[in-house]
Amino acid sequence: MTTPPSTQNLAEAWIAQDPDPQTRDELRALLDSGDETALAARFAGRLVFGTAGLRGPLGAGPTRMNRVVVAQAAAGLSAYLREHAGGSPTLVVGYDARHNSAVFARDTCEIAQAAGVRALLLPEPLPTPVLAFAIQHLGASAGVMVTASHNPPQDNGYKVYLGDGSQIVPPADVDIADAIAAVGPVDALPRDTSYEVLSDEVRAAYVAAVAALPAPGPRDLVAAYTPLHGVGLATTADVVRTAGFAALHVVEEQAQPDPDFPTVAFPNPEEPGATDLLLALADRVGADLAIANDPDADRCAVAVPTASGWHQLSGDEVGVLLADFLLRRGTTGTYATTIVSSSLLGRLAEAYGQPYAETLTGFKWIGRVPGLAYGYEEALGYAAAPDIARDKDGISAAVRVLELAAELRAEGRTLRDRLDEIAARFGLHATDQLSVRVEDLSLIAAAMARLRTTPPTVLGGYAVARVDDLATGSATLPPTDGLRLVLAEGGRVVVRPSGTEPKLKCYLEVVVPTDDGVDAARIAAAARLDAIRTDLAVALGL
Repeated sequence: MTTPPSTQNLAEAWIAQDPDPQTRDELRALLDSGDETALAARFAGRLVFGTAGLRGPLGAGPTRMNRVVVAQAAAGLSAYLREHAGGSPTLVVGYDARHNSAVFARDTCEIAQAAGVRALLLPEPLPTPVLAFAIQHLGASAGVMVTASHNPPQDNGYKVYLGDGSQIVPPADVDIADAIAAVGPVDALPRDTSYEVLSDEVRAAYVAAVAALPAPGPRDLVAAYTPLHGVGLATTADVVRTAGFAALHVVEEQAQPDPDFPTVAFPNPEEPGATDLLLALADRVGADLAIANDPDADRCAVAVPTASGWHQLSGDEVGVLLADFLLRRGTTGTYATTIVSSSLLGRLAEAYGQPYAETLTGFKWIGRVPGLAYGYEEALGYAAAPDIARDKDGISAAVRVLELAAELRAEGRTLRDRLDEIAARFGLHATDQLSVRVEDLSLIAAAMARLRTTPPTVLGGYAVARVDDLATGSATLPPTDGLRLVLAEGGRVVVRPSGTEPKLKCYLEVVVPTDDGVDAARIAAAARLDAIRTDLAVALGL
């Protein structure tokens, strides 16, 4: 089988400009093999630059993450900054410990510096929250974090922030994408190696700021921790020690950065099995709680001991606990979450007389809420200190959780006790997910079309009172591909394609009165969520 000339020409042109011998050889081998299908996949469009920046598998060609794609992104971003940032723009670049992250970061700095943008490189692999902090701390025009967060080891990504420390949103994403598309062959791009490599001062300033968050109070607590083979350990341990807590018990097998993530199937603390080693360690040391960061430390998972073993709290449970803690401490401002997170945050904010905002999914939206005092999303992301990092921050969230748990422990109570107290006052707001991973993305589009055309009238015994097509937008929400099914008695289902993974994600919530006690409400809620999940799977046809 011979390679079509058009694809062969594209591949040859790519090889000619590619500075990476590994991806050049990879593409040459595909050409030599005549694997038409594989080559076509590499050149079937390009990685889309959107509000999450770039993210995808490593490899050769425009549909993969590689040095050519990164060079194009760096040149396009630099052109955008020269046009929109005014004066002499500054770009600060961070990176994690994934395959090629350091190379992509250096390429970005060389190209930006040569393009008239002052480039500042963080000195080593560091957490994403440190980069988000650095943008405001240094007064930079923009920031880039090279990371694929909690994606599988074969992936990498390129996350872009603008000068307020928030991730990009429309129309900036489209404008940057247009500038990227206008970049010619990257071997013709000038490079300048005189960019500045920063000292540890930025990380030290971040540690000092986060460690200063906890008020004087109890510190007696035993905690187990894992960075999941990522870059969170050193910075988190410094914060915890500086804040006055005892040293964390760390999962040894996962303590050091390892881009292959050998002990987990997926380096995401939400995934089944990802925290098994952490919970085993927590049990051995008699910990009061267990904490996991994802590999770039912008997410935080929390588990607590129960009579029947360790229980990992949901993102909504941790989000509500942190909000309740800050509200009781008198933190004023807007409390924000997303359309797929628990509605309980709105009730808490109202009870304490604070503004509440609901956004589309992602911290690119939460981080832009005016007057933000606290924000969270159910996917283990929390902005517990938005004046430090206007993005999700798994390290500041962890130290706030430690502070709350120590305070409760001194009173003979636990995080679960506080959740029960909140449920007794506001009703049990129980949430869950149905998440379907696919190989063929057309299955997701077909499922969404099916749900739009023939939405169910009943889910789990609840009448579907209203169907909101989020693609039309509203007075408070921009358009997005999603559906919200409002159920009787306060429940809801939101269905949307994932923005970063080949998944269809469905977010479920029921509200159950606690007249017969919180434990009884939990049992009832679990049964109702199971019934909704079963009916929804049938309606989706997946």
